[in-house]
Amino acid sequence: MDDLAVEDITEVLRVTDSFVEVGRRPNPKVPALRGRTVATLFFEDSTRTRLSFETAARRLSSDVLSFAAGSSSVKKGESLRDTVETVEAIGVDVMIVRHASSGVPSRVAEWVSCCAVINAGDGWHQHPTQALLDLYTVRQALGGGDAGLERFRGLQVVVVGDIRHSRVARSQVAGYAALGAEVTLVAPATLLPPSLEGWPVVDVSHRLDDVLPKAQVVSLLRVQSERGSGEYLPSLREYTAGFGLTGRRAAMMAPDSIILHPGPIVRGVEIASDVAELPSALITEQVSNGVAVRMAVLFLLLGQGSLDGAHLD
Repeated sequence: MDDLAVEDITEVLRVTDSFVEVGRRPNPKVPALRGRTVATLFFEDSTRTRLSFETAARRLSSDVLSFAAGSSSVKKGESLRDTVETVEAIGVDVMIVRHASSGVPSRVAEWVSCCAVINAGDGWHQHPTQALLDLYTVRQALGGGDAGLERFRGLQVVVVGDIRHSRVARSQVAGYAALGAEVTLVAPATLLPPSLEGWPVVDVSHRLDDVLPKAQVVSLLRVQSERGSGEYLPSLREYTAGFGLTGRRAAMMAPDSIILHPGPIVRGVEIASDVAELPSALITEQVSNGVAVRMAVLFLLLGQGSLDGAHLD
């Protein structure tokens, strides 16, 4: 996200509008990338991101090669670079890479010469398309179009949870800050990064109840036990008591505020089950918008670079 100027973010959101419309059609498919090949290289488990990218690619009429480390030659000892060069030699136009180590997509981009590379999440570092779909969902809730975009300036955004281990948080904060929103990070001290040097200017709070009344967007993060976050907490029960979005806390929020969550949701920990079902919780909308956003990203990388003259009929 740090590589995207405001104009770049705006362009992705604008193009996404067209693909949201495509998704509402009885046959939500366009020939924009016919003859192109997209490879999803996931070295880490995923449901939403993988399915979203593969659905986006197929709706653009591209061919899809799906790679999963668990059933690949990686288990036989093949190196990451050899795997990447093998996939490139098969002939692909873009590699969508997810990896548990930060920086891997950037390194893959250095190794390949004939295709584009998209970061689908790398370690604790970044998850840019998740941030873009979150921005799109908020823009949609704010009225859509240029008017919705203008309302980001001064928007009060609260990001709650395991920020220390979250690539989503890093990308979200960069995106919100670029569009002029004011971001507050809320977490136990142990789940905040050791330093916020290099981050955009943010406020920090350890008391969720204090910030909820003024929040316009509340973005919840999962406690990521697979990345060691459990070692930083006495118990999940204590975390929920201090930082979970319970029914009582949801009642403190303004009527027009919205709730986001990148998934997967752990109900009863970061969000109560009944709160997840509220009209203000736009979690399923995020998933739906994710397909359109990723269609826009693929189109802008591989298509004509503009909707002018593109075959979207």
